[in-house]
Amino acid sequence: MFGCNQREQSFNSKIQTLFFELNPYQSLLEIVRKILILDFISGFALPTYLTTLGILAIYGLHRYQLIYLYFKNRNNKPRYKSVLTKFPVVTIQLPIYNEQYVAKRLIEAVARINYPHHLLEIQVLDDSTDETQSITRSCVKNFQKIGFNIQYHHRKNRLGYKAGALSYGLKSAKGEFVAIFDSDFIPNTSFLHDTLHYFTDPTIGMVQVRWGHINQNYNHLTQIEAILLDGHFVMEHGGRNRSGRFFNFNGTAGIWRRKSIETAGGWQLDTLTEDTDLSYRAQLQGWRFIYLPDVVCSAELPVEINSFKSQQFRWTKGLVQNGVKLLPIIVRSNIPLKIKIEAFFHLSANLSYPLMLILSLLFFPAMVFRSYQGWSQVLLIDFPLFVLATVSVSSFYLLSQRELHPTSWGRKIKYLPLLMSIGIGLSVSNTLAVIEALLGIKSPFKRTPKYCIQSPASTYVDHYKHQNKVGFTPFVEIILGIYFCFTTFYIWSSGNYIVIPFSLIFLAGFFYMGLMSLFQIPITRFLQPKNKNIK
Repeated sequence: MFGCNQREQSFNSKIQTLFFELNPYQSLLEIVRKILILDFISGFALPTYLTTLGILAIYGLHRYQLIYLYFKNRNNKPRYKSVLTKFPVVTIQLPIYNEQYVAKRLIEAVARINYPHHLLEIQVLDDSTDETQSITRSCVKNFQKIGFNIQYHHRKNRLGYKAGALSYGLKSAKGEFVAIFDSDFIPNTSFLHDTLHYFTDPTIGMVQVRWGHINQNYNHLTQIEAILLDGHFVMEHGGRNRSGRFFNFNGTAGIWRRKSIETAGGWQLDTLTEDTDLSYRAQLQGWRFIYLPDVVCSAELPVEINSFKSQQFRWTKGLVQNGVKLLPIIVRSNIPLKIKIEAFFHLSANLSYPLMLILSLLFFPAMVFRSYQGWSQVLLIDFPLFVLATVSVSSFYLLSQRELHPTSWGRKIKYLPLLMSIGIGLSVSNTLAVIEALLGIKSPFKRTPKYCIQSPASTYVDHYKHQNKVGFTPFVEIILGIYFCFTTFYIWSSGNYIVIPFSLIFLAGFFYMGLMSLFQIPITRFLQPKNKNIK
């Protein structure tokens, strides 16, 4: 009864407001139309908007939880049980697919690793369909001639993509331990000496090192990517591993005890992020993982926006696939509750992308209704939730930079607005990834192109081959950018200035993602000096 009276009062209030604001000569039909719009917003759009914003705020709070776990356990550094007195046989697997510009660099870097040659086996797992084959074959033959135990493996099909290649190589591998490096990585010569001693503890199944960035300063996009990855490796891996939670192998720059792979069921082919899948299965079997933040393996960041989007699509879809596959198993397991909770937030984190897209679509109608209610509601409800959802992101990444660069971290502050904008801009393509994962839609493993970019002087546009199709998402992103132009104008004209910064971040994110997807390559080609040598 009370609810009915309250609804009636609200409805009457709307009518009074409309009659006050509307021109007295407007038609009754126009008045009724506006009332119905307001009823739709108040009955569906606004509750959905607030629910979505509330869930995003909860995920924002989880970022604070990771920050807390990191600083609480920051001095809990991993230590090996003892020093190896007898070095084991190690297999290094190099999965490669159409990587003509970086394949040779990778093989040469692995060959420089400081380890007895008679105890080192190198597998070049080349699924390439282009001239990469001839490059890698020639490189392998050259190292074989000087005494390296290096083999070239080529499959005629790409069954299981990277996971399939790793599984194929493991069948003939001789090593007790297996290290994996993707084609864009350059391992340090001391990599095996830095990691193997931790396996003196028989419960250790995998050791992961931190990724470095050889081309961080190439452009604004690579600066953002570096900050994103640093946050993952510092706060996420650091907080999870040092507090006893599960964390994942990152697909490269890590080394496995072969037994832990086998007892966990081996590499499986049903997700796009086979690394996370195997990581959770191994830890559920009781294997412990070690993360070494002070050991760095440098890699090449994508310098072009569509390559970056393709990479993020694959990682997003793969993580959701793992959530669907593993969370029921994790819930039924006998692991501690704190580990289950962290696993849930980790494996479900990418659900934030469709939530962000929903929030974007409902932002304007929510602001319209708030203008009728009065902006006090925005200040009391919307603004705190936005702060929880967004400021946690800034804190998360800024603190990771402070940990890595204690004297220069302040210079990264200028990138934070762009970082948040890019995160929002990814919501269109990554929402498609989430939907495909939830519906069980299969898609091929789309490689991230690498161009041997190691300095700002290098260029890539003349090497821009095997690129993924742009698709329709840039046009949706641009439409959303235009939508937020109108939204921002409405907010400004209605005097709700406190929300304008948030609206501008959405506007910038969608325009940046859409326009860069369509025009980065043409603009780069136009601006490229005609006489510049490709490096």
